[in-house]
Amino acid sequence: MATVAIQNDVSKDQAEVLAVIDQLRKANHDKDAAGFAALFAADAADYNLAPPLTHHGIDLREKQAWFDSWDGPVEIEARDFEVTVSGDVAFCHGFMHMNATSKMGARLVSFWMRSTLHLKRDAGQWKITHSHTSVPFYMDGSLRPAFDLNP
Repeated sequence: MATVAIQNDVSKDQAEVLAVIDQLRKANHDKDAAGFAALFAADAADYNLAPPLTHHGIDLREKQAWFDSWDGPVEIEARDFEVTVSGDVAFCHGFMHMNATSKMGARLVSFWMRSTLHLKRDAGQWKITHSHTSVPFYMDGSLRPAFDLNP
């Protein structure tokens, strides 16, 4: 019976991690920089699409400025996330689809990206300690981002 209890705990933990990913979706949709930052550890390593190569923690002003560059909500759809939990740490990876209208040129931006998250449970709350997002690029010498790929 102990095995069933452990499986139930892992399923509960996995559900909690997926809930954090859904909170990321909601914070992006609402363009809520504080809500977005609250999902991350203060010193989280964030390897997002914007330079520099790494960010440490979430800069609220920078995040809000990014949100403000979009007209309307920033839609982020998570798909195919695999979650592994071991005690108070979790690792997950999958795909995220961004769909938003840029204020510059009023054009729709829509593409898939790869996402990997590491989370740590502290005082009963899961916080993202490492986030890595990437878009593949064509290796044909053009270095064009592969925004046309779909999972």
